[in-house]
Amino acid sequence: MSRFDQAMQRMRDRDPRVRERAFDFLREHADAYVDELIAEFAAERDDQDLRCRLLELIAEARSERALEVFRGQLESPDEPLRFWAVRGLEMLDSRAALRLLEQADADGLLA
Repeated sequence: MSRFDQAMQRMRDRDPRVRERAFDFLREHADAYVDELIAEFAAERDDQDLRCRLLELIAEARSERALEVFRGQLESPDEPLRFWAVRGLEMLDSRAALRLLEQADADGLLA
């Protein structure tokens, strides 16, 4: 089992300390695991807290590959997911990300 898979298994543990240590590990290595984090985010449907944590990790990766993930979450009914979508775009600080933020603001998606 890869280190990423082990960390994801721990992110689903019932013990909050185990989850937090796994989150810290993934945050330190988010740029190396961005594709895996995006895939986990796309596959997770049941645990909203985990989805939020995954989106936060994707934002920490600061990868243009996450642009579409963030775009998709700008209209999420889940406020924490919208927050991390906006934050992720801000952290990218690219022309494409800024255009998405401007369009979301013009569409009334940003409060």
